[in-house]
Amino acid sequence: MSLIANLFGHSPIRPMQEHMKAAVECARQILPLFEAMVAGDKASIAVLHQEIDRLEHEADRIKNAIRSNLPKRMFLAVERRDMLEILDNQDSIADTAQDIAELADLREMVVPKELAAAFLELVRRVVSACEQAERVINELDELVETGFRGREVARVDEMIEELSRMETHTDELERRVQKLLFGIEDELGISAMFWYRLIDNVGEMADYAERVGNRLRLLTAN
Repeated sequence: MSLIANLFGHSPIRPMQEHMKAAVECARQILPLFEAMVAGDKASIAVLHQEIDRLEHEADRIKNAIRSNLPKRMFLAVERRDMLEILDNQDSIADTAQDIAELADLREMVVPKELAAAFLELVRRVVSACEQAERVINELDELVETGFRGREVARVDEMIEELSRMETHTDELERRVQKLLFGIEDELGISAMFWYRLIDNVGEMADYAERVGNRLRLLTAN
């Protein structure tokens, strides 16, 4: 807890940023996970599952400390409720990455060759969206310092617009992968159901990333 105390200091902003960093690191591990699934490398899938579990537990540790130490009102500009909502969306990125890794490992899933290229492109774009959300959250201290006014707000709004465009692109890629999966559904049998679930989970990480940005946009609009 001394680390958490050092993180907090006089502000919960840095712990929020540290939590987002941990959540996005979970998301980044999804790309090598799917590369291992394409290669049929079950040993690497198991190792990556363990690493994602470790990172998710670290994100949970920071999240729990934030919830325990977050004051009811901060800086007159940010409500506790707003911070907790952002935190929940950040945490959902890590949780979803963990769900993906668990499903891939327990079912020893190997990406069908018909899906491989499109699926990897989807994962890359989703990870990029999560990284963009992290860049947005890294501006939170600057927003607080400027009282959510001026040029910093305009700059962050543009970053959030870019995040929204990235999420829209992931939606398009997700539909493309689903269409490819539909074409081989009969060959996969019951496994197709798990692939649809996995595709949905990957897309959800970009959805949560966009929600982080959208919630912050509401703060800048007030």
